[in-house]
Amino acid sequence: MTVGLRNIVFDSSKVNIGPRKSLCFAKELYGGYANVGATLCDFRNCDRDLKLYVGERYGQMMIDKFKVMQETCKSFYYAYEVDSTGHLTKLFWSDAVGRRNFEVYGDAVSFDATFDTNKYNMIFAPFTGVDKQDKCVTFAACLLSQESVTDYSWTFSHFVKAMGRNPVVIVTDQCAAMKVAIRDTFVAVNDLVASKHRLCMWHIMDKFPMKLGNRLCKETDFMEKMKTYIWSSNIEIDEFETGWGAIIKEFKLEENRWLSDMYAIRSCWIPPYFRNEPMFGLMRTTSRSESENFFFSQFHKQGDTLCEFWLRFQSTMDRQRNETVRLDNESNTSLPTTLSTWFIEDDAAELFTRAIFYKIQEEILASCYDMQIKRISEEVEGVTHLEIRDVKVKDKLFKVSVSRNHAVCSCKKFVMCGIVCRHAFCGLKQIGVTKFPRTLVLNRWMKIEESGTSSDSVSKTIKQLNTDLDNQCGDFVEFTKKDHMAAMLGKQPVGEVSILVPNICKNKGNYFKKKRLISEREKALTKSKKRIRKCKKCEAITHDSRTCPHKKAAQKEVMPVDKPAESGLNV
Repeated sequence: MTVGLRNIVFDSSKVNIGPRKSLCFAKELYGGYANVGATLCDFRNCDRDLKLYVGERYGQMMIDKFKVMQETCKSFYYAYEVDSTGHLTKLFWSDAVGRRNFEVYGDAVSFDATFDTNKYNMIFAPFTGVDKQDKCVTFAACLLSQESVTDYSWTFSHFVKAMGRNPVVIVTDQCAAMKVAIRDTFVAVNDLVASKHRLCMWHIMDKFPMKLGNRLCKETDFMEKMKTYIWSSNIEIDEFETGWGAIIKEFKLEENRWLSDMYAIRSCWIPPYFRNEPMFGLMRTTSRSESENFFFSQFHKQGDTLCEFWLRFQSTMDRQRNETVRLDNESNTSLPTTLSTWFIEDDAAELFTRAIFYKIQEEILASCYDMQIKRISEEVEGVTHLEIRDVKVKDKLFKVSVSRNHAVCSCKKFVMCGIVCRHAFCGLKQIGVTKFPRTLVLNRWMKIEESGTSSDSVSKTIKQLNTDLDNQCGDFVEFTKKDHMAAMLGKQPVGEVSILVPNICKNKGNYFKKKRLISEREKALTKSKKRIRKCKKCEAITHDSRTCPHKKAAQKEVMPVDKPAESGLNV
């Protein structure tokens, strides 16, 4: 195995490609198996040697790698804890790009701890947000051995320490430990503003059939009526409470304990209760985290060591950030097609990224075709008040106040999502505004570069270091196989290892079903999807044709009865 072939095996492992496919790739690269000079066994042995080189030292090696990264870049933040026996139990990290992204996109954060990616079943939990391309962006991540209040509180405290402030809103599932940790950690201290905790609507809605029964949820119009009030962000709090009460009374569910509990915490998951808070794409679900889990699952395997996990995590981040760079370049070098003759749409195409522009374009077109102005006031001190009816929203009038440089609507979409609503556009069009009001343009959606350290400067520094290294090295000096592994994985720790590998954990939330604790409902659903075996004789499902009682009865009927012979001999 040459240096080039070992690099192929190592680089392939970063993106979850095994030795067999690595050999196939090398064959295409070298022009045939004969030119590769190594067999599948050699590739597998190389993969084995890489793992043996790390051995049981990868807990210490990973922390040593983090120390080097922090020395190289002061913006890299990490923290860890070990138990009384020296085994790693908690690990948190955030690099310079993640911390810079939080400065711009960290108002709303989704946190999900249902994904394990390593042989010790430690929970991998990323902090996820939405960037200016409306894509998932990872701010930080952690590995936890337990899903306890103590572990979550430790993680959240280091998250605040790394980022310098609390998120405005954090969205999670109904984990009781998270709820307590968020309440105790994201608090108003040292001039920080306390975070608002919101629950995932999707997870709660998914429990309705399980808690109330399939007959009520699927064979009646109960869910359709309930969704009218649960999913709508255009209704007021009193409208929701009146509608919820009417539905509960209609279907006689006043005594249902689960629904009573969900109603008691309605301010944490029903949109009308947080219409005055920025959510920026995280308003209703933790689907951003679910999307991130699927994204990470393409790179990770259940049996990954911490060393393999870290290498693949870096590859995952490279892919995520490269996609952001591609979309940024697309937005900066071309303009999307406009569909109206209103100059404000052309202005929006110049200001916003392509993904956000398409959302704004939808609102602009709706303002032209779906709005009916019911009342308009005289202009007073530059402000005009309107009452507008949206033809797609029944029995609702939206109150809009507009001026030449601002607009406010009672639907409060701009407050929640940072995007001007169709009702406000209708009012701006009515008073003849042709330029996009800059007070309605958020920095997080614009094409301009984010604040903080530029990635270009980091790239230039790396290129300069590589140039200096090439100039100093002179002629190439061949190094041993062990030296090569040290260059790829890091040097082995010298002396006694103080940070041991984690103990095998068992947590309630794992992404892979073979490790996750499965509820009785899921077991029943899985069983119902299996093909039902029927008896070929009678079509019963309690037995097969070999043990069919009808078959045995038929055999008895045709079986001859032995009779004694006249000669007295047995026949």
